Amino acid sequence: MTETEIRQAILEAIGQIAPEADPTAIRPEDNLREALDIDSFDFLQVLIRLNRRLGVEIPESDYTQLATFSGMIRYLSDKLAAH
Repeated sequence: MTETEIRQAILEAIGQIAPEADPTAIRPEDNLREALDIDSFDFLQVLIRLNRRLGVEIPESDYTQLATFSGMIRYLSDKLAAH
């Protein structure tokens, strides 16, 4: 899966959980929860949707690695490459 496809999957998951958010305004190093004004439950829902879509298991101990948009892309790229 390409980085572009991963980016699209993330944007779609965000759009489903926070449809009022403008994910295009997020800078790569912004904290996603703050930038999208979502709580921890919504953030978890984004991760669950990504797990279902991409088949990547995301243990709770790794959540901090997914706090930013660029971190999420990097983490998912690494996990998918390892498959």
